[in-house]
Amino acid sequence: MEVSACGVLAPGTVYEIGGQRFEAASSGFAESIANAHAAHQRPRCLCTPEGVEMYVARLAGPHGGYIVKRMPDTGCRHACDCPSFEPPADLSGLGQVLGTAINEDPATGQTSLRLGFSLTKLPGRSQMPPAGGESESVCTDGTKLSLRGLLHYLWDQAELTKWHPGFAGKRTWGTVRRQLLSASEDMFARGDSLRSRLYIPETFFLDQRDAINARRSAQWLQTLSAPGKPQSLMLLIGEIKEIVPARYGFKAVVKHVPDQAFALDHQLYRRLGRRFATELALWGAYDHMHMVIIATFSVSETGVPVVSELSLMPVTQHWLPVENVFDEQLVDRLVSQGRTFRKGLRYNLPATIPVANATLMDTGGEPYSLRISRESEANTEVPLPPETHQHAHLPQSWVWRPEDGAMPPLPKKHFFTETANPCP
Repeated sequence: MEVSACGVLAPGTVYEIGGQRFEAASSGFAESIANAHAAHQRPRCLCTPEGVEMYVARLAGPHGGYIVKRMPDTGCRHACDCPSFEPPADLSGLGQVLGTAINEDPATGQTSLRLGFSLTKLPGRSQMPPAGGESESVCTDGTKLSLRGLLHYLWDQAELTKWHPGFAGKRTWGTVRRQLLSASEDMFARGDSLRSRLYIPETFFLDQRDAINARRSAQWLQTLSAPGKPQSLMLLIGEIKEIVPARYGFKAVVKHVPDQAFALDHQLYRRLGRRFATELALWGAYDHMHMVIIATFSVSETGVPVVSELSLMPVTQHWLPVENVFDEQLVDRLVSQGRTFRKGLRYNLPATIPVANATLMDTGGEPYSLRISRESEANTEVPLPPETHQHAHLPQSWVWRPEDGAMPPLPKKHFFTETANPCP
């Protein structure tokens, strides 16, 4: 009943609701949070002596139900072994966009997103993003989410940035898809449901091909528009198999969509290779790497999906995002040593701004911030607002400077009990 996107119950979590204490796995807990929702009561998570205020949201979908969720920007106030713990937002790119591009309303349980890219295509106009800058789809304006920023937010909310040794071997594309779709529920952009615009390919099975294709075609129908009117765009999140020349232009072949490639024009393909050279080189260097694409696309009159704008994100075999070879080495070391950690993401921030690459959560009473410091970065630390210092479990710091030599030993692991059932 915790905040994880997979909806796994955290049996060790204790809440105070209406003056009474309830374990999340106890009988009567579901009824108590339903009553709390009706009475507009705020449960308190008792992972710390003072407790941390939560709220109850109603689950979307035909099955309904309720879930206890974090209040916005309070994850760092929880104990680091609590399922609700999150590193302070300002240690990653989330701090720049939270409260401006991302606004969560505890009263309704809905999250409003301000997007820095278009979800419509005007007739006769190219949707090509402008040349120049760090990225055609990554901006530094914290008031709106870039494509990469949206992908990072969904990855965070789906808890795909969280790793525990118990997740090993359990995180498949089917799991990734399910958690992303669950995370997108109750998210809205420009008044529309984000979930309705989101196309994440189902795991492909040959014996289910016709049914899968029928569901895909039905979802893509919403991109059709009347002549002379703007065409709605959809959002693709998938794993890239290859990006290669086609008979006319270029195409992106997405895994689990074997019978339909996504078209790219020459200009977008050329910019793709220039902007994402580091990501593509990393993908090519390691056979175990996956490459995740997020893209806006329309469907032509002939039924061909055409990409308008895109961004790429390399991930490890465990679907943990990495941005360069040093980041990949750090994540590989953490996973191989059986550590429990949360991966940090940049959102809209450029590579020159330092962020915490990961936060260790198995070092005892306090978390540990892990950062890779490069000479190309700005000589600044990520600031934390005063109110964060008052309540947060602020991480201690570990820094690796690759220019100075090999990776230093990681902070010592302490005995750690995961209070939530492993959710890959």
